[in-house]
Amino acid sequence: MLKALLMVFSCCCLYVQAQTLAPIRVVTEYSPPHQTLVQGEVSGLSTELILAILAEAGISATIEMFPWARAFNIARSQPNVLIYNMARTPEREEQFHWLGTVAAYQLGFVGLSHRQDITITSLDEALAFTIAVQRDDLSANFLLQQGFELGVQLVLVADISESWQLLRNGKVDLIIDDAVALNYMVAKLDLPQSSVRFVYAIPQLKQQTWLAASLATSPELINEIKFAHKKIALSPRYHQIMSSSYRE
Repeated sequence: MLKALLMVFSCCCLYVQAQTLAPIRVVTEYSPPHQTLVQGEVSGLSTELILAILAEAGISATIEMFPWARAFNIARSQPNVLIYNMARTPEREEQFHWLGTVAAYQLGFVGLSHRQDITITSLDEALAFTIAVQRDDLSANFLLQQGFELGVQLVLVADISESWQLLRNGKVDLIIDDAVALNYMVAKLDLPQSSVRFVYAIPQLKQQTWLAASLATSPELINEIKFAHKKIALSPRYHQIMSSSYRE
């Protein structure tokens, strides 16, 4: 009887260990200053927090960068996948495990500085303009819910870089981005700092975003990462990065 119990216990331990040690994928999108590419490596402010959390949890993983819709679908459909920065919405609540916040955003409309004809003091006034938004992104879904229409006001793109290219080339009137991101993006596109302006902050799109995990991620891994996040969240660096006005 004792031998049988020991065998059962051993099998359970091996199962837990196998679950915990299953390969981990970490996916994200390009979104400076939080997620950037430096010499082919994913970097940025939120990425710094993610790496610290993984190190605290003793987890080794390579961060992969995709257009948001692809990263989202990978995390929604595959086991043992972490994704950041994810807006926590009612529609997504039951689709993921929510592990901890790793960024703060104030999203709003961004336009070219010479377009002085674009004046927005309320969301409704933006209905007069064309806006590039990323597929499956929070801002795209929000504007659709507010009555903005695809092919009328909204132009769907794969990622924020494509949105900026359309704005730069005058193909759209506005894009949606974080105010802190402007300096990073104009530098990437080799534009003068004065060439773009933050036109209007959308109050409903001020938020903290999350590190989340696919539903099929092992409970042991979930607990380890949540515990590691709590420790990192006590650090001064975490609070500095989580300041929505912070820039390096």
